[in-house]
Amino acid sequence: MVPLPKRKLSKGRRDRRRAHDALMAMNLVQCSQCGEMRLPHTVCPNCGHYQGREVISVEKEKKTK
Repeated sequence: MVPLPKRKLSKGRRDRRRAHDALMAMNLVQCSQCGEMRLPHTVCPNCGHYQGREVISVEKEKKTK
């Protein structure tokens, strides 16, 4: 026999339990090329490098005053 819940959990109770997952801080690492903070295992949005090589060519925007 497999244990089963006696009653259906309401959506509110379910969502309140799951709400704590979103409160955790994002795990950021520093890019080895430009030093910008980025998510791990992703291409750097600033310079376009991943694991030491350029994967995406990112155009630098010219700053105008």
